Amino acid sequence: MDLSNLKPVPGSTKNRKRLGRGHGSGTGKQSGKGHKGQNSRSGGGVKPGFEGGQMPLQRRIPKRGFVSRNKKVYNLVNLRDLEAFAVDAVIDLEQYGKSGLVGGIKDGIKILADGELTKALTVHAHKFSKSAVAKIEAAGGKVEVL
Repeated sequence: MDLSNLKPVPGSTKNRKRLGRGHGSGTGKQSGKGHKGQNSRSGGGVKPGFEGGQMPLQRRIPKRGFVSRNKKVYNLVNLRDLEAFAVDAVIDLEQYGKSGLVGGIKDGIKILADGELTKALTVHAHKFSKSAVAKIEAAGGKVEVL
């Protein structure tokens, strides 16, 4: 068997409908669009969600709250996750990705103080909680804000 022998399964493909090719084709004259009306015109039809003049669903349902368009979303990393690195390691953006702590950088990385840190590490991140900075420095490490 090779590529030249491959064929679609019988019945899985059919020919396209050829429109406007005479009476005998079944789709001659009006090409299956019927007589007159919005849907028979070129470019005719209604937009998605249009309900014939009734108030559309997306305008009928209640809206609540406020969603900021400028909100920053950070990847969160806890101190207990940094315990896996070697002593005196420099943890930069590349290291977060390699170790699997961060899937993809959103608006940055924030270090939180959950867990204990017993090693001296140099930690690079976009944001730190105050207690995380205190724990890193108490362990003899350094904090560098990107």
